[in-house]
This record gives sequence, structure tokens and C-alpha cells, in this order.
Amino acid sequence: MPNITPMIFLSLPGLRQTDLAEMPLLRNLCGRGTEHELSVGFPAVTWPAEATMLTGTRPNQHGVVSNGLFSPEKNQVQMWTFGNEVIERPQIWDRLAHANPSFTSAAWFPMLSKRSHADYVCMPAPVHNPDGSESMWCYTQPQDLYRQLLDRLGPFPLQHFWGPLANIKSSQWIADSAVITGELFRPDFFYIYLPHLDYAAQKSGPNSPAASIAIKDLDALIESLATKMSSAYGRDLVWIVASEYAIVDTNHVCYPNRLLRENGLLKIRRGDDGEHLDLEESLAWALVDHQFSHVFVRNSDPKIVQQVAKLFCGYEGVREVVTGSDKAKWNIDHSRSGDVVLISETNSWQAYYWWLDDSLAPGFARTVDIHRKPGYDPVELHFDLTNRSIPLDATLVKGSHGTPSDWSESRPVLLSSTRLFETVKIADTDIYSAVLRHFGAANG
Repeated sequence: MPNITPMIFLSLPGLRQTDLAEMPLLRNLCGRGTEHELSVGFPAVTWPAEATMLTGTRPNQHGVVSNGLFSPEKNQVQMWTFGNEVIERPQIWDRLAHANPSFTSAAWFPMLSKRSHADYVCMPAPVHNPDGSESMWCYTQPQDLYRQLLDRLGPFPLQHFWGPLANIKSSQWIADSAVITGELFRPDFFYIYLPHLDYAAQKSGPNSPAASIAIKDLDALIESLATKMSSAYGRDLVWIVASEYAIVDTNHVCYPNRLLRENGLLKIRRGDDGEHLDLEESLAWALVDHQFSHVFVRNSDPKIVQQVAKLFCGYEGVREVVTGSDKAKWNIDHSRSGDVVLISETNSWQAYYWWLDDSLAPGFARTVDIHRKPGYDPVELHFDLTNRSIPLDATLVKGSHGTPSDWSESRPVLLSSTRLFETVKIADTDIYSAVLRHFGAANG
């Protein structure tokens, strides 16, 4: 193998340029390198952001248009359950292996890494037991790797990865398990996702005291990770640190599915545990995801599409209603996109709720259930002690992301420990090429 310095790529959702003032240890890690403004594309949410950085293409090419996908053929929504096969373009580890079979890569917790061609992979994969309970497990490549991590670290703390108990413990486990993998295999390219800044910024606001504490805690974790990784490899490493997106303050929430229901387009069915979305009977419904949503129209009926677009024009909290060829402007002109795409104002986000009376909310609404809810629900970060459940108050959410923005003070940032980029402003699509150039694989 060529004597090329191994690279660690830290993907940090929610990292802003202004946060670096409270992260001296991270600054020191990249002190001899460069700092750049990072321009992130739409939609600025986890799955699309990661796919964009890993492929160097936009959603209209890689096909990842949100954190969930709808299959009209199956009339089914899937949230957070897909594997790597939904990314329709080669990723960094594919290109490295093609350029030189001796190169090895690790994918540590990017959400679409299951069944990827990275040599080493780890991500949560709980086992659903017949009695309805869950046993914690992780999908790993090699298959027996999680058992080794389990023996040394204990189980991955899923309850701290998302939900009202989300905290630094999940990022700590990810970092510690990455170090063990570095000791065992020393992959040349190591992608590591550390989610810690996501929690307090959405729950309490990106400028809240809780968010400031999270920034300092993550800074200390990164310093420890860097020290241990250098020891594991026994040599210097190249580091790239990139925001997936920045989180902005929100003071407004809108409910697209309620508006569709009130206008006779969305239908519900009554169950033993409340009102459920009836995809088969609905003429239109919205898969919401942070600050945007895909509205799917039955059979893509142009009359209904026009009706929906007109309905949301001027709707409070919606910045832009996108249909037809206008989707190309936002690089979401892909068959997986909705017939209508609703983009939020910067201060607003979109909740999936369709019920008009909280007593009729479906049973899963008051639980942490990222798979059954047809949309992202940041209210799951909160907990109602009175009812011992997730509250149904979407106004509790104080931070969000996803919409195109000039970002102002909440600008995403890119750091590197060596000079990999020459310009002050870098697009998220540029990271892919820079990594390949470092390994001499740009034309591989």
C-alpha cells in the first residue's frame, strides 16, 4: 500500500462556526490546517447530508431526498430503516477500493452504512423480540465485531442516542468503539459520526446554556478521541471535521397534515389506540422532516397537486412551495421526492401531527417510535413527567434545520488538520473529491 497518511473524518451535526470559540481543543487538533465556511445543500438533514458528502453529488443524483422514503407501489412509509443500497452513487469507500484494493475504510454510524462496501461498519440494529421487547445489538462488518465491542464496552446505549435521555454517552461509546477498531484494523479512511450537538440545540435552542455545555463536552471528547486514535495508529493522522448542517432558533411550528385533513385531502382511520393516517384513502399527505416536507398526491394527479400547492401558498411558516420542474432549483428533482415540497421559513419547523384532538392521537405519538411515525419528531427529546410519556406539544422544540438559509451567525464549518482545500468557502460536495485526492484516487 502507498505510504499515505490515514484520514479520520468527523461528521458533527449542528457544529457552527461560532461554536469554535468554545472548542479550543478541536481548534488545536486542526491548528496547523485550515478553516472554511461550509455551504451545505438542501435538504440539510442527516441522510441527505451524509449521502452528499460521501458521494460528492446532490439528492437528485444520489437519490436520498429525506430521512424517510415513501413507496407508492407498496403504499408504505419507511423512516430510518433503509440500508446503503438506497444511495445511487459510489461512495468514498467504493472509490478508494476501486483505485487501490489495499485501501481500507470504516463507516462508524453514518445512518445508511448498513450493507455498505466499507470494510468496517458499525451502527445500531436492535433486535425486535416476539414479546414486543427490544434487545440492543449493532450491525457490524465483520459480523462478529460487535461482540468484541460488547465485551469491552458493554452494549451501545441506544437510550442515550435519541429520546429524552439522549446525552454524551452515545457519542462516547461511538468514539471508544472507533478507537478499538483503530487498534484492531487501522483503516486508511475512517468516517465517524458524533451526534452530541444535535440534542440540546433542538430541545432548548442552539444558543441555550444547555447547548453551550454540549459544545464543551464534545470538545473534550474529541481531544480524547484524537489522542487515543494517534496511539492506536502509532503515527500522525489527517483530520477533517465537517458540519452536516447548522441548527437555527425556531419559535413557530406548522402542521401540514392537519391543513390537508381540514381540506378533505388527508383521511384517517380509527383504531383501538386513536386516529391513524390512512395512506390508501388519502388524496394527499405530508412526510415531514424538520424544516421541509414531501407531500405525496395519489397517482400524482395534477389537479390535486395544483390544489395542494395553492393551499400552502401564504401558509404561515412555509417559505416556498415547490412543484414540477422547480424542484431542480433545489436539486430534489428525483422520483422519490413528493409531488409538492414545502420549505419552511428559517424560524419555523413542521410537525407530522394529523389529529385535531390530542385525546385521539395514535398510541405511538406519546412514545419514542422513530419507525412508525411517518415523519421526524423532535418532541421525542422531551418527557412529560405527569403522564410519563412524550408530550404532544410541538411548541417545545426550540431549534431545527433543513431549510436553505444564509445561516448568518449559524454558519456550518469545515476544518482540516492539513491543507486539503484552497478556497475560503467550500461546498459539501467538494469534500468527496478532496478525500480522494488525498489518497491519490481522484481518477481511480
